[in-house]
Amino acid sequence: MLRDLLILLALVIALRAPFLTQPIQGDDIYYLEGAQYAQTDPGHPHHARYLFQGRMVDMRGHPHPPLNAWILAGLLAAVGEVKEIPFHAAYAIFSYFALIGMYLLARRFTARPLLACALFAVVPAFFVNGNSLESDIPFLAFWMLGIAFFYEALERKSSRWLLLSILPLSLAGLAAYQSVFAIPILWFLTGRKRPIWFGAYCAALAPAIVLGLYNIVEASGGAAPPLQVTAGYFKEYGLQQLSAKIRNAEGLSGHLGWMVFPLLPILAFRSLWMCAALLWVVVAPNPLYVMGVAASIGLLTQETRKYGWWPQLFFAGSLVLFFAGSARYLLPMAAPIVLMTVAKLEDRPSWLYGGLVANLILGFCLAWSNYQHWAGYRDFVAAHASEIRSQRVWVNGEWGLRFYAESLGALPLAQGQAIRPGDLILTSELGYPIPFTVGGGQLVNLAKQDIIPTLPFRLIGLNSHSGYSTVSAGVLPFDFNRGPVDRVRLERVIESKPTLSYITMGDPNAERHILSGAYQLEEQRYRWIGQQARLILQPQKATNDLSATVYIPDIAKARKIRLEWNGKLAVEQVFDQPGLYTVTAKDLATGIADGILTIECDAVFQAPGDTRELGVILQEAGLR
Repeated sequence: MLRDLLILLALVIALRAPFLTQPIQGDDIYYLEGAQYAQTDPGHPHHARYLFQGRMVDMRGHPHPPLNAWILAGLLAAVGEVKEIPFHAAYAIFSYFALIGMYLLARRFTARPLLACALFAVVPAFFVNGNSLESDIPFLAFWMLGIAFFYEALERKSSRWLLLSILPLSLAGLAAYQSVFAIPILWFLTGRKRPIWFGAYCAALAPAIVLGLYNIVEASGGAAPPLQVTAGYFKEYGLQQLSAKIRNAEGLSGHLGWMVFPLLPILAFRSLWMCAALLWVVVAPNPLYVMGVAASIGLLTQETRKYGWWPQLFFAGSLVLFFAGSARYLLPMAAPIVLMTVAKLEDRPSWLYGGLVANLILGFCLAWSNYQHWAGYRDFVAAHASEIRSQRVWVNGEWGLRFYAESLGALPLAQGQAIRPGDLILTSELGYPIPFTVGGGQLVNLAKQDIIPTLPFRLIGLNSHSGYSTVSAGVLPFDFNRGPVDRVRLERVIESKPTLSYITMGDPNAERHILSGAYQLEEQRYRWIGQQARLILQPQKATNDLSATVYIPDIAKARKIRLEWNGKLAVEQVFDQPGLYTVTAKDLATGIADGILTIECDAVFQAPGDTRELGVILQEAGLR
């Protein structure tokens, strides 16, 4: 056994060593926010608050409990700052833990445990996401150890192994809410044994107990429990809408079949049920996707009682809980999928080795393209480090671009924020840029770069239909594309004198006159505004009529509209029902110098799935 564990250690080192310099990526930045906060409040890393897509959010609503933030906080305290090599080296330990759990199970279920572990190690999602600092691999490590120890306890009828399983199961609970899916799996495994072992049923509850205690402790100070905050964000961002659930199911149906190279389960579990995969052609007429669905159907239609119905139960839970359809969501299913495939094809080892080589090549290609994507952000920021350090720079994007820019002193952009002349904007076209106004100035491009990985494999990207990370752009397990995964640019706002006295929102020059508070142009004729919007205007004469045409939709809460000129009230009007209105102040002495028109409403709201604070719709405004 020691020899095998050393072989597995060598395998982890071989897979992780080439990616020790992996840049900060994806959601790493948000976990690092919690880790930073934990340096002053180590007991509550998720009390951190940060801007997410331009809006301040409470990390208690993060869809993962705080274990990963604690792990990163410990590394941050030990290393002193975020450094890629020591952080990724530390996280490689969790990959090894996951393989140890897989090995313990594989010894029970197959005659080729090392081959099963190797197939597990090159599952594309494990290969790729094992190089991140997100919670997926720590969760997988404790999930695998917990289930493996629990299974050992059942097979050996050992209370010692059962007690040993409680710790990793509890840590899995602190790593991910989906850890509760282990409970029915372990109960089914326990139910197969006689006599009934009530202690095992109780031990299986460890993830739920830990999650319950975590929520109780966090709510003990009178604040809302984290699960309630999370549910609120899910509702606010529309993450639990039926359309999102359907799209999630479409994506996961393809990802599951690519856990092992899909030809293996297709050949191993040949059945007429696989013909149903042809129905998925209407979702994505792509052979990569249809192959994945066919393999998924073959796997999910197998009898898996000896695994505690692990694949079916976890997949069903994933359809209910998740919303983005990411491949990494299914990592806890990789073990039974690999074990089923190896057990079925043990008498055809050449097929298994062929699948191993295929997934090894695929996993490396995906991981390398992923590396170059995030390295593109790091390199672009490094190339413009002097500008970022010496000037006020706003980051309009998320992920690694934001992390590396903020490390040099840049600031995240907030929704509705106006950028003043002289400021710089660093924008990612892919990383959820938000609309902003330039405070009466105009943008001048300083630098632009297309990020194009060497290999054509795509996990995410502009014009990519890959659903590997999110199904918002497509459901393919991965995509082939020679175009850029992202396009980043650095722009400066320069001062521009106003030229208009009256502005229609569809005017190409309107943007230069909006100081703050107005969102992006819609249907080429109107803009939503927040509670207050400010325009800079050039009067054409000394006395003018000041007016604004606004539409108050049924869903809007605002009923009072107030217009100010240079900070002084010009007119205020109250409306008793929705509709289209023009608010006017007659014969206002404006003078002929540049002035600021402020349009203010008395209330704002948020539409489902829209994080903006919305007041009324502005069509036109100005002086006449």
